[in-house]
Amino acid sequence: MSRLLVWAAGAAAVALWGLGARVTLFDPGAVTRPFGAAGNALVAPLARWDSVWYLAISNDGYPADDPRRAAFFPLYPLLVRAANTVVRDPIVAGTLVSLACFLVALVLLHRLTALELGAPAARMSVWALALFPGAVFFSAVYSEALYLALSIGCLYAVRTGRWGLAGAAGALGAATRSAGVLLVVPLAVLWLARGERRPRDAAWIAVVPLGLVAFCAALAAGGGDALAPFHAQDIWFRHFAGPFVGVWDGTTAAWRGIHHLGDKAARADVVLFCFLVLAVPAVVGTLRRLPPAYGAYVLAALALPLSYPVGPQPLMSLPRFLAVLFPLFMWVGAWLAESGRVRRAAVLVPSAAGLVAVTAVFATWHWIA
Repeated sequence: MSRLLVWAAGAAAVALWGLGARVTLFDPGAVTRPFGAAGNALVAPLARWDSVWYLAISNDGYPADDPRRAAFFPLYPLLVRAANTVVRDPIVAGTLVSLACFLVALVLLHRLTALELGAPAARMSVWALALFPGAVFFSAVYSEALYLALSIGCLYAVRTGRWGLAGAAGALGAATRSAGVLLVVPLAVLWLARGERRPRDAAWIAVVPLGLVAFCAALAAGGGDALAPFHAQDIWFRHFAGPFVGVWDGTTAAWRGIHHLGDKAARADVVLFCFLVLAVPAVVGTLRRLPPAYGAYVLAALALPLSYPVGPQPLMSLPRFLAVLFPLFMWVGAWLAESGRVRRAAVLVPSAAGLVAVTAVFATWHWIA
């Protein structure tokens, strides 16, 4: 249901308003628009912005003369390339990979939440995640759905006693996005909390960073810079400002934005700050309600973007970072499960409306996250 909502909102937005002017700047080769007017409107919410990078990588990899690509990790483009050998269209291939991964992620989220918080919370956590405004990326040619499935699978494997599977999922997660290596944090906390701490289980935790190591080694073997994934952050204007300094920078940017709402960038700063504010009770609830490993993972994952803010827009991409932090939605699901229908509607209906709005902005080639 959520994916139908995304598709309908994106296609309708393009049909009504067309595409923003920046499409020719960020997609000069029309990589995301190969199907003609009607077809392009139908796939509008599926391939935008960073999709251009993933499609380029799936096509010709990581050229040594383009260090910008190293910011996008290889597992998702590899899967798109593999799927493309069957369906013979990269956008369709990427969409199918994302949809399959999102389905797996929702099933795993339901099982993990039921294990930790009970079946009613599990059902509501699935709804909360599927209708979250940032969930538009789970059906697009982006790596979010793949990482979500792997990160939830990593924790679910540990909670069901399969440490080897958890290490493998964690390593694949570390080969999917830079934050994947942080899966060592919840695994380590869960291992330390056990009554019987077996060294062989701890050894599986050490497998997680191998996904990042393999990516760096592959870049070096191809004649590139082995540390390019780290150096690429400077190219994309991310810099270390201090632990969680991005919170202050984002707050001041939003305050300035309130006084200049006629400017698109200023409005974006205000919207991103709203996402930050709404995330606070979910983070607190996760820390209080779920086992410590989940809260530790959330804090570690948020520390990256909030300690390395983007200079021009400190909270850039925050909705995407929040969308994959599944413990937040586990807590939201538990909170909604304990509420009446009125409160559930008061949360899920505006969230779905936000998903429609974000999809419309995204599909028409206006920056959202």
